[in-house]
Amino acid sequence: MAAPPNFEEGQSTYRPPRFNGQYYWWWKTRMCDFIMAEDFELWMLFVMVLMSLPTKKDDEYNRISACQSAKEIWESLQTAYEGTTQVKQSKIDMLITEYEVSRMKDDESIQDMHTRFTSIINELYSLGKIIPRSKLVRKILNVLPSSWESKVNAITEAKDLQALTIDELVGNMKTYEMK
Repeated sequence: MAAPPNFEEGQSTYRPPRFNGQYYWWWKTRMCDFIMAEDFELWMLFVMVLMSLPTKKDDEYNRISACQSAKEIWESLQTAYEGTTQVKQSKIDMLITEYEVSRMKDDESIQDMHTRFTSIINELYSLGKIIPRSKLVRKILNVLPSSWESKVNAITEAKDLQALTIDELVGNMKTYEMK
């Protein structure tokens, strides 16, 4: 790609290309190249963040265009997606309540229950609330209907619940469910 006519570029490879208000796509390509050359991991993080944003990228641009620093951009996006500290705590409280009252439904498979349960746990984790694995294993055993009582007793007696992973537990229960 040839440079547009009369386009001024910095004399050093240590400075990013300057945008003069014209030829945006040419500048954007040069800027992407510059960031990748400076820190490829940073570039990949930037790309992953943009790809994971649930709203239109134009909305993101409008949200952060007035920000003066990377810190302001970070805080703006964090508030937009996590909310204020008060909103974040309200989400955690709501999810903890959902976690505590959760039960396996009569017409639900182990896989469906596990998917629903994992969704709650992952959302809590993303908000900074981490529940220990052994507590999660015990919770799964406690949410099963009474028809699973003999299997729960067998697992409780035969397995070390402190060392048992959720995947091992769910795999064991899927095998039992298939029989």
